[in-house]
Amino acid sequence: MTLLPAPAKAVPPPRSRSRTRRNALVGWGFTGPFAAVFTLVFLAPIGYAFYLSLMRDRLIGGTSFVGADNYLQALADARFWEGSARIGLFLLVQVPIMLGIALLVALAIDSGRLYGKAFFRMAVFLPYAVPAVVASLMWGFIYGARFGLVGNVNDAFGLSLPDPLSPALVLASIGNVVTWEFVGYNTLIFYAALKVVPRSLYEAAAIDGAGEWRIVTAIKLPAIRSAVVIATIFSIIGSFQLFNEPSIMQNLAPNAITTDYTPNLYTYSLAFSGQQHNYAATIAIVMGVFTAAIAYAVQLRGMRKG
Repeated sequence: MTLLPAPAKAVPPPRSRSRTRRNALVGWGFTGPFAAVFTLVFLAPIGYAFYLSLMRDRLIGGTSFVGADNYLQALADARFWEGSARIGLFLLVQVPIMLGIALLVALAIDSGRLYGKAFFRMAVFLPYAVPAVVASLMWGFIYGARFGLVGNVNDAFGLSLPDPLSPALVLASIGNVVTWEFVGYNTLIFYAALKVVPRSLYEAAAIDGAGEWRIVTAIKLPAIRSAVVIATIFSIIGSFQLFNEPSIMQNLAPNAITTDYTPNLYTYSLAFSGQQHNYAATIAIVMGVFTAAIAYAVQLRGMRKG
């Protein structure tokens, strides 16, 4: 029995190898600058923060490695958990209200029955163009019971309206500011998604006798489900990042907004007022992990079919 020799592997010609190498270099030429900037401004700060979270400054001996001690301290920190619970309540109440208003406005603009649609769309989006610091100052002075609009109304009409900057109402007041700022942004996301839906679907539904409400529930809302999930994720991340509004209003309501009112405000106070950079980095890492986990869970649940 004669054994046939194994077929030789095809060797690409030198010209083909040089072309492949040249294409790879061209690809790295396009992605290299982005990869460098991404590493410098995103990965490197996270890595450095994680390094700081593993260290601790001591009165004697300087900075030393403590491993997971800072994380164990954070998980047992009552001030951190109080701020996190406050943010959780803010998220559960404010985000549905904000997204609900934005969705109603987007559906109203897309319906074609709204007069002055261009002006209304611009008016709704305009608050998003106002910087958060300016918006917080503006609403803070409106809320003032002694120096602002609430105080002027009380003096003019002899009323005693509740103080929006009191400890019981300040979280709702901050939620109102955030809603005012970001309704237009989320409306733009929903409206852009609605514009992509083929109009032929609406015409076919109308021919079959479907009313406006049926078209909204059966066609429009399922069609923009991905946009709703994206807006929800952005809103969740923004809620956990809440900082500007309570930081600005803290000077107007020092008895209601403490230095640990939100986790981000607590981190800022630890780092720049308490000089506890290592523990501040730990809180930041823990909050980043919590935010990413919750956002990922919402994404999985929102993208699930059925």
